Amino acid sequence: MNIQALLSEKVSQAMIAAGAPADCEPQVRQSAKVQFGDYQANGMMAVAKKLGMAPRQLAEQVLTHLDLSGIASKVEIAGPGFINIFLEPAFLAEQVQQALTSDRLGVSQPTRQTIVVDYSAPNVAKEMHVGHLRSTIIGDAAVRTLEFLGHHVIRANHVGDWGTQFGMLIAWLEKQQQENAGDMALADLEGFYRDAKKHYDEDEAFAERARNYVVKLQSGDTYFREMWRKLVDITMTQNQITYDRLNVTLTRDDVMGESLYNPMLPGIVADLKAKGLAVESEGAT
Repeated sequence: MNIQALLSEKVSQAMIAAGAPADCEPQVRQSAKVQFGDYQANGMMAVAKKLGMAPRQLAEQVLTHLDLSGIASKVEIAGPGFINIFLEPAFLAEQVQQALTSDRLGVSQPTRQTIVVDYSAPNVAKEMHVGHLRSTIIGDAAVRTLEFLGHHVIRANHVGDWGTQFGMLIAWLEKQQQENAGDMALADLEGFYRDAKKHYDEDEAFAERARNYVVKLQSGDTYFREMWRKLVDITMTQNQITYDRLNVTLTRDDVMGESLYNPMLPGIVADLKAKGLAVESEGAT
């Protein structure tokens, strides 16, 4: 049971019985200080003004209609017209007992929604660092909570599995005669990535070859697509081992990489061109 919702309903009914409009807001909130009780109804101020009454006068009339027997041990008016509600200990004990014996621990079920939670998001060809692990654990806790509440949750593990780094890696693996990428561990791959990035920054010929390889990859070249899949698989396989060790609910089916959008890009670019929203500049659209 939601105690605040119960009190709001009771106070609202009493306010209407005292002459308040049917859409009045009781404004029941948890009290900030213990001397003001467990809950406080502050709605008399706004409603009294509409009725042309003093808030305290309205509060007094509301109390004559407010029945909180078995719920509150004391109800009193404070200040200009606040209603302080002190809950009955036996009532609280009963609510706790009901919560303890309930499968939902007393948590009410909200209106079901579809919610996307984007979390973890590791880098490809690199091991996860503490920032990724933090996102992974917090994200999975949020997902589990939302599912417990009854929502339909879509897990989105958005990974950077597309772009220049793959041209660099493939070019460097070729240079090192390490084309059988499937036999490498993620730690090996991360070392290759560091070396590839260093040469990309320092060797223009290597950088040009890497950029050409990216073009071939994006064009669907069979060899480069196969190499790319191997590199991604090494990363995601190791990441899944980590997820399983942490009892995280992410799976390979939740991976939404940048490559997912690649087939959509030609149509998007064509649409932008047709609408005059895209132009060519320095050889790029």
